Amino acid sequence: MTTSTATQTRIKESNIGIATLFAFAMIPMSGFATDVYIPSLPGMTSALGISDSQAQLTLSIFLISYGVSQLFIGGLLDSYGRYKISLVALLIFCLSCVTIANTHSIYVIYAMRVLHGITMAAMVVSKRAFFVDLYAGEKLKHYLSFFTIIWSTGPIIAPFIGGYLEVNFGWESNFYFLGGYAAVLFLMELLFSGETIKQKTAFHPEKILSIYTSMIRTGSFTLGIMMLGLAYSMVMVYNMSGPFIIEHHFGLSPVITGYCSLFLGFAWMVGGFLGKGLINKPFVAKMSANVALQLTSAGALLLFFWLFGQLWTVLLFAFLVHVGAGFTYNNYFTFCLQRFPQNAGIAGGLTGGLSYVIVSVLSYALIYALPASSGINLSLSYGLLILMSAGVMYRVFVLSGKEKTDAI
Repeated sequence: MTTSTATQTRIKESNIGIATLFAFAMIPMSGFATDVYIPSLPGMTSALGISDSQAQLTLSIFLISYGVSQLFIGGLLDSYGRYKISLVALLIFCLSCVTIANTHSIYVIYAMRVLHGITMAAMVVSKRAFFVDLYAGEKLKHYLSFFTIIWSTGPIIAPFIGGYLEVNFGWESNFYFLGGYAAVLFLMELLFSGETIKQKTAFHPEKILSIYTSMIRTGSFTLGIMMLGLAYSMVMVYNMSGPFIIEHHFGLSPVITGYCSLFLGFAWMVGGFLGKGLINKPFVAKMSANVALQLTSAGALLLFFWLFGQLWTVLLFAFLVHVGAGFTYNNYFTFCLQRFPQNAGIAGGLTGGLSYVIVSVLSYALIYALPASSGINLSLSYGLLILMSAGVMYRVFVLSGKEKTDAI
């Protein structure tokens, strides 16, 4: 059963171009929400009188809230539309950023980071569905293949900005920046965007649950989500440990942390471009070569850091690992989002949600087991994640067969 959206504020045909531009501008927001205050993590521990693990937990809380929320938000977006939910989410996100910047209670920050995850899920999943609603065929595939590349601008730019904000204005300024970004997008959405869903699906929990179950039982889709989680966990492990390695182990400033994160964010973008350029190449061959490169790089990081103990050893080999992670993410993300176009909101939510749940659990578990002390622990974390990726890829090959896998 479906209902019409005639009573909704439909997007104007003349505004689709500029609305698409601002939809792309919203995609990197989840990266900004994690990465802009990465250089401030050591500073937050001092200013708030908390431990390193408590500061790192603000990242994990956001990730798990963001991931779990995406599991449910897709059904709401398919039933009630994208536009109004996205607007309300932007406003709440903005207000919660201001709240964080004006408190020194870590527990209030934890609560606001839960809100950040919920509202970010609504914003990002609605914009993924926006593209599926308005575009089709090769144009849709073209836009979706840009998602990873555009998203990567967050990890590239955000820590660079955050390092300077931390040095000049303190950790609170990062959250004022995030709130300002959300406020600008809220205004642009209000002026130029509108509802894009053509037909709403009646909100029947049993039916929605059956759709979720059908998607999860689709082996290639579920394995694709696992690969997304493993790929981004490599980035998040660095995000949670890198600032402490750079600022505590090497005694360098948050600005240097920002430059290093910018460098490694660029690696993710390079991997995304490579993934887009090689998207039609045989899947097994290119992904096997990618895993081999990553595993070699993680091993080289372990050896060279043990021999020289210098920052360049971390950056050089982590760069290669992150290129491989971006390559993996691009290949699987496009496939997962195109897999169920008739339920774009649910598919987008499930893809992002499960992958971020995997990221939050894996990254925090690895940081807990291998604390952020040196490049040696970082290389061991990379190695474990890469070996797990190889195992999942082998499962893809066994279940799908080479011909089906090459079609991905």
